[in-house]
Amino acid sequence: MFFEHIHHTAVNASNYEKTVQFYVNILGFSIIRENKRPEKNDIKLDLQLGNQELEVFVSDVFPERPSYPEALGLRHLAFKVVDVPKVCAYLESKGVACEPIRTDDFTGERMTFFFDPDGLPLEIHE
Repeated sequence: MFFEHIHHTAVNASNYEKTVQFYVNILGFSIIRENKRPEKNDIKLDLQLGNQELEVFVSDVFPERPSYPEALGLRHLAFKVVDVPKVCAYLESKGVACEPIRTDDFTGERMTFFFDPDGLPLEIHE
């Protein structure tokens, strides 16, 4: 096959400061690159967590998410964690609300959702 792995996932965001605070300062991504693109009215942030890259486009021109959570396109990002309750406690200490923890119907593992500053669903899963 030609495809080796997923290179990156891309999301849109509306506020630079809130986006950096959330993804870098709370979730622990590092900034690889930051490119201001006035011709496109956005800032393109390339972030990294482990060996995964998240490409974030920040602009005030994107429409709001039309429905929750089943809008067309990206449904959610999921993060593998060791201890869902511990991660929820950390997130909540930073002002990030988590949904109630539940058990995955198929794997039997604990999981839940929280949201980025623009309402993108993010999952933590053991």
